[in-house]
This record gives sequence, structure tokens and C-alpha cells, in this order.
Amino acid sequence: MWPPIAILVATVAAVAVVAAPAEGARAFFVFGDSLVDNGNNNYLLTTARADSPPYGIDYPTHRPTGRFSNGYNIPDLISQALGAESTLPYLSPELRGEKLLVGANFASAGIGILNDTGVQFANIIRISGQIEFFRQYQARVSAIIGQAEAQRLVNGALVLITLGGNDFVNNYFLTPITLRRIQFNIQDFSRFLISEYRKILLRLYELGSRRVLVTGTGPLGCVPSQLATGSRNGQCVEEPQRAAAIFNPLLVQMIGGLNQELGSDIFVAANAMQMQNDFITNPQAFGFITSKVACCGQGPNNGIGICNALSNLCPNREVYAFWDPFHPTERANKIIVQTILTGSDKYMSPMNLSTIMALDYKA
Repeated sequence: MWPPIAILVATVAAVAVVAAPAEGARAFFVFGDSLVDNGNNNYLLTTARADSPPYGIDYPTHRPTGRFSNGYNIPDLISQALGAESTLPYLSPELRGEKLLVGANFASAGIGILNDTGVQFANIIRISGQIEFFRQYQARVSAIIGQAEAQRLVNGALVLITLGGNDFVNNYFLTPITLRRIQFNIQDFSRFLISEYRKILLRLYELGSRRVLVTGTGPLGCVPSQLATGSRNGQCVEEPQRAAAIFNPLLVQMIGGLNQELGSDIFVAANAMQMQNDFITNPQAFGFITSKVACCGQGPNNGIGICNALSNLCPNREVYAFWDPFHPTERANKIIVQTILTGSDKYMSPMNLSTIMALDYKA
């Protein structure tokens, strides 16, 4: 997992005459880290990149795209569920004209809820920068279809935000002694993160977001990188796993309170930890041969370093839960997105994405 930033001024496209979005069409906006970045970091001077083989080996082009995956990532699969094309990275020069009306992906590998998360990756787009780009995006769209239509597009859009994992992995637990560890125990650090996440969600609301999928962290102690460096007997590493077990219920609780305060189910919590726990604890039930070894990597569990052309590479990505030391395979992402779509309240609170789509279609 990876992403804070050099403020880049996005190229403002030549304003062509573009029709307003079709009735019923839904834009999609993505904020977050490497789990949902689909190429923004390709345009930044950072080490948090996925722009070289074998990344993208199972993508339709069989080429790296900047996604931290062998193929499609979670936003791609949600776009498919919406019946839409994938959103382009906000920094892509192709994001102009009618493409803007599809939405945009602002995510940047390495970032966290906190601005001091991921500083080792140099130029990445901190969440404050992503939200500023969202504001710029709205100005660009207003210039094309008018302010009222732009507001309608944003209000009717689906938003996905994925944050939190890096604040633990690439901040709190980065070294045996960190500033955040000195400041906080795990419980208090989790509460601090939640209070900061709440501010971020309210800012999205202020900017017009009205349907926001909010994911928590995955099972942080069970990813191949943790198993390779901190596990005894192949078991999930206790401290990161405990952090995720504290953080995720607090996130669900905070979202429930926020919706109550706003008087509407604006925010929807997706329990990514529970979704991944299912196939981590019983991979065979999902058709995986392992959830402990990454498909691409080196060292124990293929969990050391990064995935690159010199790494070990599994021949069949369909039977691995993890693509690299940190990120799920495309097939695991499909399981996650299917659960976002149809999962029970064990996974989705207060409702799943299919219910959202049905409700909003009627409205």
C-alpha cells in the first residue's frame, strides 16, 4: 500500500461543446491510496508507482497502467457495475471534454488520512490535494455544462474513498519507534485517525457528495509483507491486525453518527477487513490455493520488496488472493466488489451498493 504531493496544476482542456450528462447517467469519483489509484502516480516523481511489468499483466492491454494490480482494481469493477467506463486519473491529459462527465480518479498510492503518512514516497497527492483537485474538477465541468448541471452531476455521483491502511503500515508501524507510536497507543491512534477521517468526509459533503462508499482497512497483519517480516509460524502479525480490528468498528460507528447528524444515509461503510478475512482464513472456499504468498515478489511469502520484472511470478493469478506484498489480485478484487454490491449488513452499513442503486434510480 502506498501515497502526500507536489501540487500539480492539471491541464485545463480546451473547452469543446459538450452535452450535459444523460438522464440517469452517474458520474463516479475515487479518492484514496494504492488500492484505488489507477495511474495518477505515473505523473509524479515518486517511488510509489506501478508503471512497470509485470503490473497489468492481465489487464486487457497486458501492459502496466499504474494500477497496483495484475488487472482491474476495485474502482474499475465498480464502474463496470454502474455500466460505465473506468474513470481516468485526474492527472491524465486524456481527462477532458466528455471524459470529464464520467467522473475522475483522484487517488494516489502511498497517502493516508494524515499528512505525515507516506512522506518516504516523496511526491504523492495527499488527501487535501485530492480534495482540492475535486474542487478544480467542478470548476472545469461548470465551464463546460454550466454550474447548475455540474452541481447535479456531482450530487448524483457515486464516490469511493479508501484510506487508513497506510496510516498504520507506512506511518505508525513503519519502524520499531515512530513519532506516532510515541504519541499514541493503538487505541488512541485509531480514534485520532477516525476524527481526522470525519473531517475529510464532511469536506466531501460540503463539496456536494451525496453517496459515498467509505472503506476501512483490510486485515493489515495478514498481508504477505507482514507475514514475511513479522510473522511467527505463518500466523497474522498481532499488532497490525489488532489495529485494523480497532479501527474498522470505530469507522462504522463514526459513519452512523455522521449520517444521523446529516439526516440522510450519505455515507456507507464497507467493511473491507471482514470481506478479506473471509478469503484469508479460508482461501480454498473461494478457489484460491493460498492467501499467504503473493503472486509477485521475492523472499519469504514473496512478501519482501516490490513487484518488478525480476520478481518471482506465479503462472496463474486466479488462484492467488494477493498479487504483490500488499495488494489483492484482480480476482480477489472481484470478490470484494461483489460483496460491496450484494453483501449483508455484516459487510455493508447501512446498505449495499445494489440497494443504493435501486433507491437512487427510483428517486
